[in-house]
Order: sequence, then C-alpha cells, then structure tokens
Amino acid sequence: MRLRQFTKRPATHMKPQVTELSRFKFADITAIYHLDGTTGRVQMQFVPKSLARKIPKHREFLDPTDPALRAHKPMPAWELDSLVQVRLADDPGVPQFGNGRTMRNSEATLGLKYLSQHATEHGVVTVLENPRGFRCEHLLEWSAGERALRMSTRFINQSQGPLTLEMLASFSLGGVTPFATDEAANRLRLHRARCYWSGEGKIESIPLEQLHMEPSWTAYGVRSERFGQVGSMPTRGFFPFAALEDTGAGVTWAAQIAWNGSWQMEVYRRDDFVHLSGGLADREFGHWWKTVPPGGSFTTPEALVTVVHGSLDDACERLTASHRFNAPPVEDELPIIFNEWCTTWGHPDHDNVIALADRLAGSSVKYLVIDDGWAERPTERMQENGDWIVASKKFSNGLRATCDAIRERGLIPGIWFEFEVANKGSQAWNETSHQLHRDGRVLDVGSRRFWDFRDPWVHDFLAERVIGLLHNAGMGYMKVDYNETIGLGADGAESLGEGLRQHLEGVRAFFQRIRKELPDLVIEICSSGGMRLEPSMLELGSMFSFSDAHETRDIPLIACDVQRLVPARANQIWAVLRPGDDMQRLVYSLTCTFLGRMCLSGEVNKLSDKQWGIALAAQQLYQQVAPIIADGVSHRSGPVQTSYARAKGHQAVLRVARNGKQALAVVHTFAEAPPKGISIPLPEGNWSIAGSLQAGKKSPVVRGGCLILPLMKDYSGYAVHLKRSSHKSKP
Repeated sequence: MRLRQFTKRPATHMKPQVTELSRFKFADITAIYHLDGTTGRVQMQFVPKSLARKIPKHREFLDPTDPALRAHKPMPAWELDSLVQVRLADDPGVPQFGNGRTMRNSEATLGLKYLSQHATEHGVVTVLENPRGFRCEHLLEWSAGERALRMSTRFINQSQGPLTLEMLASFSLGGVTPFATDEAANRLRLHRARCYWSGEGKIESIPLEQLHMEPSWTAYGVRSERFGQVGSMPTRGFFPFAALEDTGAGVTWAAQIAWNGSWQMEVYRRDDFVHLSGGLADREFGHWWKTVPPGGSFTTPEALVTVVHGSLDDACERLTASHRFNAPPVEDELPIIFNEWCTTWGHPDHDNVIALADRLAGSSVKYLVIDDGWAERPTERMQENGDWIVASKKFSNGLRATCDAIRERGLIPGIWFEFEVANKGSQAWNETSHQLHRDGRVLDVGSRRFWDFRDPWVHDFLAERVIGLLHNAGMGYMKVDYNETIGLGADGAESLGEGLRQHLEGVRAFFQRIRKELPDLVIEICSSGGMRLEPSMLELGSMFSFSDAHETRDIPLIACDVQRLVPARANQIWAVLRPGDDMQRLVYSLTCTFLGRMCLSGEVNKLSDKQWGIALAAQQLYQQVAPIIADGVSHRSGPVQTSYARAKGHQAVLRVARNGKQALAVVHTFAEAPPKGISIPLPEGNWSIAGSLQAGKKSPVVRGGCLILPLMKDYSGYAVHLKRSSHKSKP
C-alpha cells in the first residue's frame, strides 16, 4: 500500500473546502479519507474499487426550488461525519433533538481535528486530537486474502486529570451513499438480523423511509436508529451486525462487531448522507462509562467492515470468510459429531454412552459428546451444576474408563460444561464472595449465579474442575454451554457496564488458558444454542452450536439464516434420528446438516438396519462435500418466508466451491411444495451429479444449465453433489 499524500486538492465530487486526504486499496475495496479544511474533521468512506472513479458530484445545497426553502438562504445539503465517535462525561447533551437518542457527534467528537496519518504493514492509522487533552487513533487493519477490514479506536488521555468515556465507537462509516447526487430517496435499506431462542438470525430488511429516516426540509434534527443488546448473550434480540444497501447502485455496506457483551449499532442521519457506526453499548444504551487516567488509554473491540458491488448475501459472505478460528488440526476435514443430549435427555451413564459408541463405531462420526447429566446432582434434579464432580453411580469407574472405551471404538470423547455459572443446589452456589454482584447483592438470574472472572480464585477453581477433568479423563472435545444472561452489568467498576466488560474479558482469558493448556482440544461454543454467534467467540473455539432447534421443521430456514452470519464450517446443525422416523423424515433431518457441520443425535442404537443405512449414506456424502462446505459461496433461492412455523414452498441453497469445480445443492420443501418440482440455475459449465441424498426414487438431473429436482412431497429434503467437467458441453 502507498499513501497518497494530502495536497489540499478539492475532491471533485465534494464541497470546495473538502479535500481527499488519502485513499487505499484493499483487494477490491477502496477506503477514501476526506478532510474538511475548515473544521479539521476526517470522514472515512468505503466504495467498491470498480466504482471508485464513478462517484458523481454531489449537490452542495438543498434544492433551492423547494417551496419550503424559498424564504431561506441556501441550506447546506451535507457535512462530513467524523470517522471517530466519542463522548466524554462532561460533554453537553447532543443538540438537534438528539439528547437521549444518540451520543454521536458530541462536543468531544466535533472538537477532534486531524493530526496525522500513516500506513503500516497491515493497514492505516489516522490520528485525531482534541485540545481538551486527548487524542484518538483510528486503526484500520487488513490481512491479505480477506475482503473485509478490521477497525477499532484507541482513546489516549493526554491531560493532567482523569477523563471519563461515555461512548467510544469501534467504527464509523460515513457518506452512504456516494452514488446518489441527493438524499437517495427510495433506494437505501437497512438489513439486520433478529435472534430469539430457537429462531436465530432472521433477516429484517427495512427501507430507511419506513424507519422515518428521511432528512427534514432544512436537514436539521437528528434521525437515529440505535439498536443492539445488553448483557452477556451477544446475539440475544439482534446479531451484532448491520448492513446498508443502495438498491439504485447495487452496493451493500456491512459490519459485524466482534464482542461477546453489550453492543450497539447506530444508523444516523441529519442530511443527504447516512452514517453507520457501532461498538460497545454506550452509557444511555448499556450503562457503560469508563474512566481513563492521565497517560492511560482504552481500545475498543474490533469490528469487521466491508463493501461490495453486490447483494446482502455477497456482503455477508465477505464478513464470514474473514472470521478466524482456533481449531486444532483434527478439525481440518470437518469431522461429524454425535451428541447424546436428544438420546438420554440429561441422563447419560457409562452403559448407554458405550451402546451409542458401539453403533457409531466404523461410521464416519468422529466425536461422541456426553452432554449434561454426567456430574453429581444433590437432589437428582436437572441443572444442579457448578461443582463438576463426576456422578459415581453413572460412571462407577470414572470418566477415564468411559473415554478409553470410546477411543477403543475409534471415536474421540467429548463432554458438556456450563462452567461460567453455578446452579442452585450445588456447593458452588454458596461461594458468593467469588460471584458477580449488583447493587451489593449477589446476582441471581433464575437458577443461576455467575462466577466473577476478574477473581483469580475463580480461574484456579475452574482450572482444577474443568481443565483438570478434561486432561485426566482424556477428553478431546468440549461443548461449552451458557444458558442465561447477566443483563445490565455488575459491581466492581465505575459503571455496571464496565463491570460486565471486565468480567467478560476475564471469561475470554480463561478460554485462552484452556487453549494454552490443552492445545488439541476441540471447543464448541454453545449458548442456549445460538446466543453467542459472533466473531470474537469463534476465535476462542472451533465451531458454534447454531440453535436449540433440534427436531423442528424450520431447522433448514434457521440454519440458512445463521450461515449468513457465521462460516458454514462453524455452523453445527443437529439431525435427531428416531426409530419412528420414515425415510422422508430421516432425509429431511439429515440434509439440514449439509448447511453446516453435521451433528447427529437421537436413538441411533435403536434404528433399523435400513434406517441406519440412510444415516451412513448421508455421512459418506457429507464427507464427500465437506471441502465445499468448508470453502464455498452460498446462493439462496426460494420464496421469502414470513412465518417459519408455517413455512410454504421451498428453500434452495447452492454452495459453489471457490475454485468453481464443485457445488452442493441443499433443498427443502415445506407445506405446499412446488407442484412441478424445482429448477436451480447453475453457474456456466458442463455440470454432472456426483452423488445425492433424497427420499424418493426420482433422482435429480442436470438439464439446460439447471439442476432439476422432480416433484417432491411436503417436507422433503435433497442434498446434491455436483462436479463441473473441464470439457465444454456439446451444443
């Protein structure tokens, strides 16, 4: 990268006092920095490289022919929006009716002035300074091969006294959309992903006009759509994700916050342009403020940000392709998991686990996971965990004997923990001096109390009970569950939100300790299914549990939604197999798992030979297509479903390997399946079917450049492996 030096040359499509400070090219993304010579303000704009020279000249003033403006002097149509958004505790409220709705463009932000900018080996650092005694460093980082950039902001206190932050955004994208010459009426849409238990990742797409975010007649008055979640389940309510699409130009901007606690996104507007920012939940939204001492600093969590000349799905694929894993080599080929939760429903013991291992021996399943119920329960009720002592009646010879027997059958043993909490009934429940408090009282939520991970005693206790048990038993896999949220925060810091942030940093430190002491351990991140599906948690593990939707008919819809937001190779999807399932139901369940990582459960040891044969065929096909799941691009088709519980029609996902030589089609029908079958257009080339899984006798065919699926019944599933020949097809 080479920094274009600032020459005080006006940007041709901007106001006279606005100059192009610099621009950088990262793969096919161009980052443009603009400087207002009057205010010293710097804005960062992302555009696709292919369109960087096609930005039209934007109007400087609002339409003078508007009758509402005839009695007024020319009104400015826009101004630059700072790439750093910060607020201090002693700032006055945000004017233009923003107080209480936004903390953006505070006095601290408006006082920031450009100081310097330099390119590093992996990005750009832009330094802004405020005469009140602080400076902010905007950090933009990029890794070769990625099509999303990482952003964060560092606040440095240069004053003689403490300064208290009430908001500091990780990123702020300005100037959306540069491809219109005015306010881009009827062409901007906000995309966000809603999340509830067993219903994760449903996309909500809203025109900005529907959010009532058109600028006023004088471009006066703040419009703000601030959303997020408060607590320790980062995808509860919404995923930490947002996208803005310019439907006129066909350009989509998207961002994800990599943080496992309270966060916020904000779409902000006063004039022609829209701005998108996000990061830690601020004082108004998440009860967060932090005091930085003289000479001290604070750096925000990272955000992944991208832009593409394409659709929402194209933008999402760029983000998920940039997620980072912490997976040992055994994960390279996407091994299949079996979890016995939907088999014993919390009552595992040595005998029933080994009966499952006997059935799974010789199959393609690699991991056998013992779920909740393996530890002592004082009253034998569910969820009395926290002490993590092996139940002697269930595992009379200890877990090591069970793990050894599992390994003798060619499988890797795994186990479930929920180690961040203590349940009522355990001895750990009474260790209140080591648990989180709020307002001086121990923090109870339902049947759970939360260990305080700022406390070294907690780390040592769990190192013995968790890491020690994993090591001594010979476990190769751990499922880490987390089934309640802390909420607003905890005592022990200057604000409840900062207490929560520090605690969650401690949680991350313990995960890192596990990885350091047990480098070959496979870690599954679970939180009531899918309540922790964000990039920073994936960096601590190997994969996610996508949902607690184990046997519902909407699993393919949820799995497809989640695949937009986390990498397919980390998207663990369950197929629960029952002796009462007919072939159609078995295939429907099994084909769902081809949208991510295959995880089996249920009474597989009681399946008939024919039923188990279907499961084995699915496993073999899955191994065949695993490279496409690990490194491919998905294209979705089918009607948009309003009701997932009463879905109609079908859903098709065509995932094409990045080398273009193979593809995987995963198709499901719901009520009122298409009566004439389904036709899925294929990329150009001579395609043939290399394998398939379906319930009926009618096999899929390739004809006329399309994959043709014959008439299917309601609630049917298909998985089809396709290969492209290097030979041209005959006319």
